[in-house]
Amino acid sequence: MKMFFASLALLLSLTLQSQNAMNDSLPYATIPEAHETFTPGTVIARVIDGLGFRYYWASEGLTEDNLHYAPGNEGRDIKQTLEHIYGLSAVILNAAKKQPNDRTTSPKKLEPIAQRKKTLENLKEASELFSNSTDLNEHKIIFETKNGTANYPFWNGINGPIEDALWHAGQIVVMRRSAGNPINPKVNVFLGKLND
Repeated sequence: MKMFFASLALLLSLTLQSQNAMNDSLPYATIPEAHETFTPGTVIARVIDGLGFRYYWASEGLTEDNLHYAPGNEGRDIKQTLEHIYGLSAVILNAAKKQPNDRTTSPKKLEPIAQRKKTLENLKEASELFSNSTDLNEHKIIFETKNGTANYPFWNGINGPIEDALWHAGQIVVMRRSAGNPINPKVNVFLGKLND
């Protein structure tokens, strides 16, 4: 019996170490250094960086029970909200890449840990691409559906997927607090890092 508990403790320790190592490699534990100049592209990149930082800490340390927490009405639970933000991160990245969003097929489902990683990577890549952009008019929001293609100017990308993802990251913060698992109290969104 002692061997069983020792093996279980070792497995749990290795799992936690693996998760911590993966978290160390994820972007947005802190907000990146600001660009030296203000351009349309660097401003959008900074907005995305702020979203990435907020999402990182809103989603950090969620438990399986937290994922199924809902505010008690017919709204999304935390897991569904995270899935929605993942989809929004793909729309943001596609705008940065100047690529359409294919709505003719269902998006690939990911497990929560992989989905969190991919969301953060999407935001980081989008930020990097936008930071080098000189003309935001080139970054359309394009949806390809079975009924045709719809094009929107990047203005819709700002008030649409970027601001929507910020909105939902805030909802996760509130829901997880209600579920008894608040975010790290050292998170400082003004400075973009953890307080000492």
